[in-house]
Amino acid sequence: MSSQLMTPDLVRLEVDPPGDKLAVIGLMADVIAATGRADRDGLEAGLLQREESFATGMPGGFAIPHCRTEAVHEAALGFLRLTEPVDFGSADGPADLIIGIAAPAGTDNQHLQLLAQLSRALIRPEFLAQLRGATAPEQVSELVMGVLEPAPEPAAQAAAEASAAVASADGGAAAATTSGAAPAGAATSDAAPTGAATAATGDADSAGGPVLLAITSCPTGIAHTYMAAESLENAAKDKGVELHVETQGSGGITPFTDEQIARADALIVAADVNISGRERFAGLPLVEHPVKRAISHGPQMIDEAVAAVSDPGAKRVPAGGEAKSSGSGSDAQSQSWPRRIQAAVMTGVSYMIPFVAAGGLLMALGFLIGGFDVAFVANDVAVGSSLTSLPGQVEYESTTGMLLTERSGLALYLGAVFFALGSTGMGFLVAALSGYIAFGLAGRPGIAPGFIGGAISVLVGAGFLGGLITGLLAGLVALWFTTLKPPRWLAGLMPVVIIPLLTTLVVGGLMLLFLGRPLAALMTWLQDGLTGMSGTSAILLGIILGLMMCFDLGGPVNKAAYLFATAGLSQGTEASFQIMAAVMAAGMVPPLAMALSTVVRKKLYTPVERENGATAWLLGAAFISEGAIPFGAADPLRVIPSCMVGGAVTGALVMAFGVGSQAPHGGIFVAFAISPLWGFIAAIIAGTLVAAALVTVAKEVLSRKAAVAA
Repeated sequence: MSSQLMTPDLVRLEVDPPGDKLAVIGLMADVIAATGRADRDGLEAGLLQREESFATGMPGGFAIPHCRTEAVHEAALGFLRLTEPVDFGSADGPADLIIGIAAPAGTDNQHLQLLAQLSRALIRPEFLAQLRGATAPEQVSELVMGVLEPAPEPAAQAAAEASAAVASADGGAAAATTSGAAPAGAATSDAAPTGAATAATGDADSAGGPVLLAITSCPTGIAHTYMAAESLENAAKDKGVELHVETQGSGGITPFTDEQIARADALIVAADVNISGRERFAGLPLVEHPVKRAISHGPQMIDEAVAAVSDPGAKRVPAGGEAKSSGSGSDAQSQSWPRRIQAAVMTGVSYMIPFVAAGGLLMALGFLIGGFDVAFVANDVAVGSSLTSLPGQVEYESTTGMLLTERSGLALYLGAVFFALGSTGMGFLVAALSGYIAFGLAGRPGIAPGFIGGAISVLVGAGFLGGLITGLLAGLVALWFTTLKPPRWLAGLMPVVIIPLLTTLVVGGLMLLFLGRPLAALMTWLQDGLTGMSGTSAILLGIILGLMMCFDLGGPVNKAAYLFATAGLSQGTEASFQIMAAVMAAGMVPPLAMALSTVVRKKLYTPVERENGATAWLLGAAFISEGAIPFGAADPLRVIPSCMVGGAVTGALVMAFGVGSQAPHGGIFVAFAISPLWGFIAAIIAGTLVAAALVTVAKEVLSRKAAVAA
């Protein structure tokens, strides 16, 4: 490495706290930026964003604000020792030691391994005591770097020198390693290497006690992942329990061996993100908590896992493995059913969007190249023609009789190819929606029944409404099957054979025998009623869609409006194109409005919000409504209503101008698929101005009231 992660100029001792933890984080950004290793404002924004999502206070009176960001040019560790502790969100009290970790966005594995070693060292009380007792910045720097780059033991150094001498004498041949000697420069602390499946063993191994596995993982994978691993390993060692740990951090993953899994009696999961490879542990007793609990209550979690080994009623890893919540690291069973179903539907919509985007954009290109009537002849032309046998004008049947296509030759052929590819992709829309809703509820066992159920929904004419129903049914039925406790020899077949087979029989049978026809009739009635709106009714529909798109900024209401628009897009009617345009234009308003407001009245927003505002310009232009979420989450009572009014204005104007979009996504970047483009842009500008004006005035009034109250 070119320079040390911590040097004395990154250390401040006996610092009077400048305020709350946010002010302390700002001071940390000042210290690191003063060395030239980072841009101050960007680093502060990254640290604050991390703190908002996950408090970094730890048991033992220390905090580790950290981030990975483009604002960091060179990895650095900052250190503040406060004269008065400051609350950083730890349950056992405030922190007087603040260790700031600033990592570049492209941090390599070497840096990540060193940061993992530091994280493990911070769990040890003796190391914290040494940091508190240091009297000079140089001492702190030496202590930290001693953990990151420890000097070799004398015996190891001698062995290495002897090995080198033998290698030299043999003409460079590799020498045998002296038994028990560590390589020169090797870390001699008990910190395990990053990502390794490590073991802490005590008397349990020889006494035939339980064998535990543990997986730790946190959102950034820099600090908490390895602190949790260290805490669990220390607790297992004290209790004489054999424990193997797999750290799923940023430095990569070295998974458990097959032999370790075969010997395991229980699994501990300490994570705040979805962990990979749960299916490996099907049937094992499971103890699952957020990652911070492993740091603060490692011994209790070891005790819980040992108790679960002999408890026949203990929770177990489902046969499908993945049927767990990924948001909090806690057991999915702890979530309420409405939240679980909402999350599953959102999963389905998220996975469906690539099908819609690819298919819809290819169809739009087909129209652009082959003409508006390519839809009537696309399949025949794409299959029946070639680059060496181009078609002429092709006859097709329309509502007014037999007509010839507007274009011929290469343009018609390429247009037909693009349209055929796109329509094939759009054909997967309902199946993908259904399959991934089922996946969101039941994990891998739900995918096949969900996809088949969605295909049946299309077969009987139930459309995306039927896909929602089959996805939920398949997910719930498959989830119930995963709660069964088969013998270990049968558990491996459950997620790939037995559960998909039985669930498909149940869901497919229900759709074909009972649910399909009523759902198809309801879908036809809804589609005909909404797409048949015209004049004043069409403008009203635009207002409703605009309000829905801005209500929850990418949430279920927003996605419901988007799903309605994309489901009708494959019909190829003017009404369906106008609905798609209204939805896309209204969805662009919230991020654009907030970006404009942060420019017009900067003082109303924090530095972090202004940075988010700069990003929101691009997000809004690309039709990513979620770009306004940071503003809506911080001030929902002023941001959300303002955006809804702006979205309603945009939706109404799109319908009034008769704007249509043949593309389902992309915002201004798919201008070629939008007509008339001037109407689309005018509607967005009008809605953005209205929303930005409303939110700015609302925030200005609040700011004045606060000033008067002060």
